Amino acid sequence: MRRLLGRGGLVVASVVVVVFSIFPVFVMVGTALDPAANAGGRGVIPSGISFEHFGRVLSETRFPDYLLNSLIVAVVTVVASGLLALFAAVAVARFRFSGRTKILMMILIVQMVPMEALVIPLFLQAKTLGLLNSLLGLSVVYIAFSLSFAIWTLRGFVAAVPVELEEAAYLDGASWWQMFWKVLFPLVAPGLVAVSVFSFILAWNEFIFALTFMADDDMYTAAVGLRTFFTRGGTDWGAVMAASSIITVPVMIFFVAVQSRLSSGLMSGATKG
Repeated sequence: MRRLLGRGGLVVASVVVVVFSIFPVFVMVGTALDPAANAGGRGVIPSGISFEHFGRVLSETRFPDYLLNSLIVAVVTVVASGLLALFAAVAVARFRFSGRTKILMMILIVQMVPMEALVIPLFLQAKTLGLLNSLLGLSVVYIAFSLSFAIWTLRGFVAAVPVELEEAAYLDGASWWQMFWKVLFPLVAPGLVAVSVFSFILAWNEFIFALTFMADDDMYTAAVGLRTFFTRGGTDWGAVMAASSIITVPVMIFFVAVQSRLSSGLMSGATKG
């Protein structure tokens, strides 16, 4: 009896968690599809289904340009932070050098600093370097914030790879680069996927730095572009929810595209050489 009650409680708790998790998404998509989304007193259930708001966002606004800006920044951030973090993780996990412990401590300290606390210092530095109102400047900021988490995470993956696998590759005549790409890289690929997802979501959803660094409307990212639907005359809730729904699609596509690597890369390095 106690087991049944315990299982029943777990089922109820699971259902509640799922409902609370899905409900905001349901409201967002429902409002985006509701032709009467901007009417006063609308309910939670959409009065109908229409793609009018999506069509208006994609054809009558500059939101597609904002999506492209976000995509450029996110791709640059993922690629650059992933490569830099991977080489840095190999350095701190495999080599012994002066200041190694201090570097690891600095990485931890950087993770503790809130991004909001660095807006003004980084804004002034970007202004000095001429990187304001630039996708490159925004990408550099996101890369810097991604690196601390990425290095620390990948360090654990690199350290977990047995040194004997690398030594066996050397005995077979492999160079360091061959060992790195054919043995080590496939084994740490799941960690690289994890940090890539983190970097992509950070660059795709970040708002404060994108708003602060960009002066021209044509340089806005998608997160900042949502502001254009909030005007003094009111809020276009249909467009806001349609744009918000569109923003979530690339994140889902990216995660689905890379999640298979989490499992396929675990043992591939041990069988390839």
